[in-house]
Amino acid sequence: MSSLSRTDVEHLARLARLAVTDEELDLFAGQLDVVLTAVARVGEAPVADVPPTSHVVPLTNVFRPDEVTPSLPRDAVLAGAPAAEDDRFRVPRILQEEA
Repeated sequence: MSSLSRTDVEHLARLARLAVTDEELDLFAGQLDVVLTAVARVGEAPVADVPPTSHVVPLTNVFRPDEVTPSLPRDAVLAGAPAAEDDRFRVPRILQEEA
């Protein structure tokens, strides 16, 4: 793979509408070249016998069975509420519609 030139970085910066100084162009050219070299090395991995997949590990359903379990009594729950009415939590109206 050919190295990334300062002119290439200048062109990329212009396309991305980034204002970069001459010193930054030299710095970024070296940094981007290191990144592109690393990416090219990944492309050299022997993956001919690896099937394509969307996930590295198999996905499984993580839902638990839907089972009825004991919960707090309604009176105990409503006792901790700031306001309750008709065995329900009372909350401020947020819409100006008639009930």
